[in-house]
Amino acid sequence: MFMNVANSKPTILASNLTKVFAEEKFRVEVLNGVNLEVSAGELLAIVGPSGSGKSTLLHILGGLDDPTSGQIEIHGVNICKLSEKEKSVLRNKYLGFIYQFHHLLPEFSALENVAMPLLIGGLKPREAMAKARDILVVVGLEKRGQHRIGELSGGERQRVAIARALVTNPRCVLADEPTGNLDHKTALQIYDLIFELKEKFSTAFVIVTHDLTIARKMGRVLVLEDGKFII
Repeated sequence: MFMNVANSKPTILASNLTKVFAEEKFRVEVLNGVNLEVSAGELLAIVGPSGSGKSTLLHILGGLDDPTSGQIEIHGVNICKLSEKEKSVLRNKYLGFIYQFHHLLPEFSALENVAMPLLIGGLKPREAMAKARDILVVVGLEKRGQHRIGELSGGERQRVAIARALVTNPRCVLADEPTGNLDHKTALQIYDLIFELKEKFSTAFVIVTHDLTIARKMGRVLVLEDGKFII
């Protein structure tokens, strides 16, 4: 169902997104008419104060949450019209995710963690492991593949998370404070790696960050405040 979409389509196109959380007498408007277009291979940083809606926006762009109104197209497909199962298939095909807390599975090795999206997508284990080994080489962890997550440093864990996000060759990676738990030197190394991978794979990256120094290294910076982009 997703194979015949033209490559000229934006990677992500969000139109007039709103998100309202309402409970009894309380009503909080988190997003208020957000429009966003992400092009193929683009590096985009989204910054803003805490509570401005950055993480909520990222979750909606990735189909992990539904907007109250508006629509999101991923590679030309309106995900608001898809079932949860169809969204899951689309995410696995077109998107990668990186989080501040890497959400790696501690009972599995680095190699097995990286292979997981491919296995979920139905690839045979031997092929999935081969692709996972290849991407671990790209992120400089070819000698750490058999180590469990608890045996890796913070920077190594985040490299594993990046490898996992990229192993399906996604159109776009959505990253929520991907270096928030790392020291500044390691954070810069991780971002250098992201820039290298963007060039290698032509993958777009949308990164939520509080670090303005790192944000300014991106190709484009948008400021989200009170549920709207102000730049």
